[in-house]
Amino acid sequence: MSALVQSTSPDVTDFETEFAGQLALSRDGQDLLFRSARTANKFTDEPVSDEQVKAIYDLAKWAPTSMNNQPLRILLVRSQQARERLVQTMADGNKIKTAAAPLVAILAADHAFHENFPKTFPHFPGARDMFAADDTMRVNTAELNATLQVAYFILAVRAAGLAAGPMTGYDTDALNEAFFPGGEHKVLAVINIGKPGPNAWMDRLPRLDFDEVVSTV
Repeated sequence: MSALVQSTSPDVTDFETEFAGQLALSRDGQDLLFRSARTANKFTDEPVSDEQVKAIYDLAKWAPTSMNNQPLRILLVRSQQARERLVQTMADGNKIKTAAAPLVAILAADHAFHENFPKTFPHFPGARDMFAADDTMRVNTAELNATLQVAYFILAVRAAGLAAGPMTGYDTDALNEAFFPGGEHKVLAVINIGKPGPNAWMDRLPRLDFDEVVSTV
């Protein structure tokens, strides 16, 4: 079992007893991606390689987006100079852990995603022009679907045996100006990535029950 998997809570035990037979994914896989995974705040010094990031992206890219538009753009912050610029834009509570993480990725929405439609949606030749003609639709579509891809990316990080520390606490305007000055990309999240260190996460917070979330009509 992965090092990311922690002790099982009573609620998880109850879930496994009642619903384990309904899931195709192994218990270890379920734990790795969902139940035992946490938002990490501390990491070991073990580096995250480009090969690991390529494997993470190659998994995440298969998840669905509207019209296969794939607007997520990922900027890996590897140089010390770029890390210092990034830390300056982060909220005070996120500065230290962002400075210390083995790897930090800035995830953004590409508002010009429609330029790739000849490759990603070739059977609809008018797709590019349709989005080019409607700025509001294009921006809303980019940010919704890139946000979905942020979630897919987090799960792919976990699937690689790593921990993710996603953050939205930063000065958005300053971060965009520092890293995306052209204006076509808009930051959605900053994610610290690495092997979780000691005391990497806080206690699990409660989740809403099925009946609090799901209704039937």
